[in-house]
Amino acid sequence: MTKAKVTTLLLVTLVAGSILAATLRDDTEPGNPIAAPQAPSGAPASRQPLPPKAAPVPATCDGLVSSLTLRDRLAQLLVVGVDPSSAKDAVNIVRAHQVGGVFLGGNDTELLQDNALAQVQQVARIPVSVAIDEEGGRVQRIDELDGSVPSARVLARTMSVEQVRELGRTRGRAMNVRGVTVDYGPDTDVSDQPDRSVIGDRSFSNDPEVVRNYAMAFAAGLEESGVQPVLKHFPGHGHADGDSHKGLVKTPPLADLRKLDLVPYQRITEYGRAGVMVGHIQVPDLTGDAPASLSPAAYQLLRKDYAFTGPIITDDLGAMKAVSDRYELPDAVLIALQAGADQALWSSGDRVNEVLDKLENAATTGKLPDTQVRESATRVLSAKKACG
Repeated sequence: MTKAKVTTLLLVTLVAGSILAATLRDDTEPGNPIAAPQAPSGAPASRQPLPPKAAPVPATCDGLVSSLTLRDRLAQLLVVGVDPSSAKDAVNIVRAHQVGGVFLGGNDTELLQDNALAQVQQVARIPVSVAIDEEGGRVQRIDELDGSVPSARVLARTMSVEQVRELGRTRGRAMNVRGVTVDYGPDTDVSDQPDRSVIGDRSFSNDPEVVRNYAMAFAAGLEESGVQPVLKHFPGHGHADGDSHKGLVKTPPLADLRKLDLVPYQRITEYGRAGVMVGHIQVPDLTGDAPASLSPAAYQLLRKDYAFTGPIITDDLGAMKAVSDRYELPDAVLIALQAGADQALWSSGDRVNEVLDKLENAATTGKLPDTQVRESATRVLSAKKACG
């Protein structure tokens, strides 16, 4: 309905105005919030939610994907680390390359304050996802701003499943207000490692059912607050023989993983709209000598055996030696997407143009199939709610 028509109807009669108001309520798009989310109790006035995009959500993701150039489609498959101490780096990367997502690592928080991320969204033609690692314990990014959260292991020992769901909801609201849209958590690894080891207290338990119940609760709380959870590290880092930050590590055989480490991924649709992060871990009888993040067999396991239909993202391809010792970044990104990843993550934030050149050449020559690019872009855009 045009503004001219609205004005005319309002001038006719009060009754017509009432009819118009009812019509406008009927025309509200399903799923759109009626009011902006409120800042958490005690939050400064400057910490307000990011303003909504003015552009309407396209009717279909297929239509949006088709409207993009090949390079822009490929850019949606990238999540690039940015400097969290200033908006300038993120703004420049998004403006120049229109990447699908940015990742905020480290302990600086300037980009999470004073609505700074609004500047990033303003230069994005398609809303950009904003991800952080927020598990609690040793791995959290907003603790200096919103208080600390105990580790997963402590949560499982001291809180009920429903309390953890409420904690996820509260934490998600705090992230949402700051402009964060994706949390690389909860950790769904099953582990009895000592607390300070690579997984250790990041795991809820060595009992896979306990892990599943608590991870699902935290994920549900995040989703209810408007933040997408990402389960990690598929197919299971909890019993690997080392730290994939330092080099390639091996897990027990696949049959053992199915009995323990993979149990949290059963009935994965019950997690809601969660994504999954694939780790740089070698399963000798599944991935050969490759890390799961670069292995088609690992992605097929997740898609076929566990019927996962949501977005899959790699662990950091640029800063973890399990991959970086073996491949240059552009090659690693291409191999990961060829293997089945929907999004490739690297935290350093450099070489974006070089990566896109590599991907565009591969897509043009058929080494990266167009159907696969479109399917991945559709999952990414749908997860961001950038299209219907």
